Amino acid sequence: MRTTIRLDDQLLRSAKRFAYETGQSLTKLIEDALRHALARRTAKPARKPIKLTTVSGHGLRSGVDIDDSAALLAFMEQPHGSS
Repeated sequence: MRTTIRLDDQLLRSAKRFAYETGQSLTKLIEDALRHALARRTAKPARKPIKLTTVSGHGLRSGVDIDDSAALLAFMEQPHGSS
């Protein structure tokens, strides 16, 4: 597919020179550079570990079933202090 792009004059001269020196077309050089940039973008960067804050407690409240998501949601929506 044909398209038009605007490049900095010095960048274009450098790219043409590099393409000539490596025996490839400017199109192939640009395609390869775009593929490389896109491949790096899709690679997941290493993430910093997340530290979770925990609090002490007495475990689950009686009557709370963490396997019943509807009941758990209903319990969490109760006003504070309700059982």
